[in-house]
Amino acid sequence: MSLPASAPALRRELGRWDLTAIGVNQVIGGAVFALPAALAATAGTWSPWMVAAVGGASMLIALSFAEVASRFDSTGGSYLYTRAAFGRFAAFEVGWMMWFTRAASWASVINVLVASLGFYWPVLTSGAPRTVFLVVIIGAIAAVNVRGIRQSSFVVNVLTLGKLLPLAIFIVAGLFFIDWPRATAVTHVSVQQLSASGLLLIFAFGGYEVVPVPGGETKDPRRAVPFALIMTIVIVTAVMSLAQLVALGTLPALASSKTPLADSAAVFLGAGGAALITLGAVFSTSGNNIGQALSGSRNLFALAEQGDLPPFFGRVHARYRTPANAILVTSGVALVLAVSGTFQTMAAASAISRLLVYVATCGSTLRLRGSKFQDVVKPATFVVPFGPIIPSAAIVIALAILAGATRVQFISGIAALAAGAVLFLIAIRAPRDPAIMGG
Repeated sequence: MSLPASAPALRRELGRWDLTAIGVNQVIGGAVFALPAALAATAGTWSPWMVAAVGGASMLIALSFAEVASRFDSTGGSYLYTRAAFGRFAAFEVGWMMWFTRAASWASVINVLVASLGFYWPVLTSGAPRTVFLVVIIGAIAAVNVRGIRQSSFVVNVLTLGKLLPLAIFIVAGLFFIDWPRATAVTHVSVQQLSASGLLLIFAFGGYEVVPVPGGETKDPRRAVPFALIMTIVIVTAVMSLAQLVALGTLPALASSKTPLADSAAVFLGAGGAALITLGAVFSTSGNNIGQALSGSRNLFALAEQGDLPPFFGRVHARYRTPANAILVTSGVALVLAVSGTFQTMAAASAISRLLVYVATCGSTLRLRGSKFQDVVKPATFVVPFGPIIPSAAIVIALAILAGATRVQFISGIAALAAGAVLFLIAIRAPRDPAIMGG
C-alpha cells in the first residue's frame, strides 16, 4: 500500500544550509541555556573539554548518518535506511519511535515556552487562557508548515539566527572577561561524575538525526544531507563548548545558578546582556517548536509514502505540495499532549528512541555496504574512512546511552515499542486498495 503515482509530489526547496539550520535548531534548544550549571556541578573545569569530547563522539555517529544518507533521496531519514537494511518491521519501529518522540518533544518544548512567557504574563500558565494560547501557537505553526516547506524553512532559519546571535555576542564578549586561573584550575572529579556529564551531553547533543528526514524536499539531498549533518555537529560543538568556557570563567557560582548564561552575561554585559540571553532563549524555544512540527510530520508522511500507514497520512496538498494531513495529525496529537500534560510520561521514552535510531542507522551504514545491496540502494556519494571502525565505534557510543537509561526510561521505551508493534500488525492486516498498491 503506497501512494498513487499520480499524487502531487513534494517540492524540493531546501538547500544544504537550510538543513544545517534545521539541525542546529533541533540540537540547540532551550536546555542549552541551563546546561552549563549542571555540567559545572558534575565536571567542574573539565566541563568545556567534556563538551568538546562528546561533540567528537557525536561526530562519529553523524558521519555514519552522512554515509548512509548519501544513498537516499526520499523523505524519512533513519526509517528509510533501516527499511532497506533490516526490513519492514524494524523500520516501522524506528519510524514510529521517531514520530512519537517528535510529537511528545513538541508538547514538552511548547510548555517550556508557556512557562517562560508566564513569568511576564502569569495568566497564560493555567486554565482556559493556557489552553487557548496552546491552540493558537500550535495552530499557527501547523498553518506555516502546511503553506510550504520554503515558508517553514524561512521561519526556522530566522529563529536559528535569533538564538545564535545572542550566543555569539555572549561568547565573543565573554572571552575578554574570563578569569583564566579559575577557568583552568584543575578540579578533582570522579569517574562517575565524568560519566554523568557525558551521558547528559549525549542527550544534549541529540536532535541532528532529524536532518535527513525532509530528504524528499531537499535539492540534491545525497550531497546536501551529509554536509548539513557534519556542519551541524561542528557548529553545535563550537557554540556549546565556548559558551561553557565563558560561563565557567565569568560566573563564580555557576554550578548553583538556575539561569547560568543569563547570570553570566549580567556579570560582564549588565542587565542588557541578561535580557539578550533571555531573548535568545525565547527564540530558541520557538524555533525548536516549529522544527519539531516540520520533522515530526515528515516522519509520519514517510511511513505512509512507503505503504506502512494508510495513504491518508501521506496526502500531499495539491497547491502547497506539503504533507498536509501528516502535519495536521502531528499538530493535533502534540496539542492533546500539551494540554493534558501526558507528554511528561511519554517523553521518558525518548532515551530508548534515540538509542534505537542511532544503532539502526549506524548498523544500516555497515550493512548497506554489502555487495547484495548494490542493486537495492544508490552508491554512496560520501564514504566514511577507515572501513567499519567509525560506524562500529558509533554503535558502541550509542549503546552507552542505554547504560545510563533509568528504569522509567526503559519501561516507557519498551511500552512505546510494543505499541509500535501493535500498530504494525494492524497496518499489515489492513485491506489494501488495488488502485494504490505499490512495491
